Amino acid sequence: MSPASTGASTVVGADVPVPAADSRVSPGGPGYRRMSFALFLAGVATFALLYSTQALLPLISGEFGVAASDASWTVAAATGGLALFVLPMSALSERFGRRAVMTGSLAVAVTLGLLVPLAPSLGVLIALRALQGAALAGLPASATAYLAEEVSPKALITAIGLFVAGNSVGGMSGRVITGWVAQEWGWRVAVGVIGVIAVACAVAFRLLLPAPKHFKAGSLRPRVLARTVRDHLSNPLLCRLYAIGALFMTVFGGVYTVIGYRLTEAPFSLPQGIIGSIFLVYLVGTVSASTAGRLVGRLGRRGALYAGGGTTAAGLVLSLAGTLPLVLLGLVLITAGFFAGHAVASSAVSKTAAHGRAQASALYQSAYYIGSSAGSTVGAIAFHAGGWAGTVGVGLLAVLGVVTITVFGTRAARSQRRQLATAA
Repeated sequence: MSPASTGASTVVGADVPVPAADSRVSPGGPGYRRMSFALFLAGVATFALLYSTQALLPLISGEFGVAASDASWTVAAATGGLALFVLPMSALSERFGRRAVMTGSLAVAVTLGLLVPLAPSLGVLIALRALQGAALAGLPASATAYLAEEVSPKALITAIGLFVAGNSVGGMSGRVITGWVAQEWGWRVAVGVIGVIAVACAVAFRLLLPAPKHFKAGSLRPRVLARTVRDHLSNPLLCRLYAIGALFMTVFGGVYTVIGYRLTEAPFSLPQGIIGSIFLVYLVGTVSASTAGRLVGRLGRRGALYAGGGTTAAGLVLSLAGTLPLVLLGLVLITAGFFAGHAVASSAVSKTAAHGRAQASALYQSAYYIGSSAGSTVGAIAFHAGGWAGTVGVGLLAVLGVVTITVFGTRAARSQRRQLATAA
């Protein structure tokens, strides 16, 4: 739907004109709760499907007789498919609308989710998961672009934080449910249950999400898309944010792909249901993501990224302990730091992009899920080579990258301020 043609003015950092009075929704305004809940459900469905096999990797390894590094491809293929297709799907959302693309993506993804339990071999399972990830690519970038267009700027970080919180709830509930269901009926039934839950979330999402009021259709011409992507990739701040998102997700993907294998081994030797319940720590991510706006208000964007990185690193070190309570506390800190850092970086992308917000968000999501695929694969290889300490070492190197990039950004900002002061 095009914006009203009268009384419109351009808002700095937005793609589209909006009424001078700014009719975009804000907390407490009409439609805000409905919009937030709809996208929350979309986040739940996306992450529940995307990581539906992650807590089940030891069982998949056992059925197909493969190592952790082979079974981990059921996760890496899904996140890799999403990373490859998120940019093309964002271009479709510019032309056909955010809501239409998100609806279509969920419809295809939930259909594939009902087919995944029927996979006769590991190869077919990986192929179905790759297609499912590609289908889900229409959700992340389109959702953040939809919020950037429909929500007032002051409420944007909070709104995106709620969407990210839905991601954490989906990731948590998917793993917890699959853990207990698989313990009784096997991994295939567990994945099927997640597919049915995702269908319900998809239907509710479509019924609840308000029609967009500020969307303006763009062009599908490859030359226009290439120019927009080139502009974003030539922006140093956006590139730093993309790298930060990828590195945070490298930590998270590696830790949660491998943790099930660690906890099934001595000295823990936990059953599948209990291992699935470990993912209840995702609730911490729900809180840290939804409060990211307040953290930025208190510490600034770079300060919030330092806090997220430091918290994640502390959790990684603590997880090396040989007692379950300390391992769990380490997972809590890793989860809190990751979701805070992700919410801060992804919202900063939406605010930084002066045009082509869907493409800017898509590039972030692409980098983010490349990080997930890399973390899942490299984390599993490191675990095979050096145990849990190897996986933690990979995570600490990624956190060091986050801190280094943020320090560089801090120095660049200070240098720019000095130049402006001198010029004045």
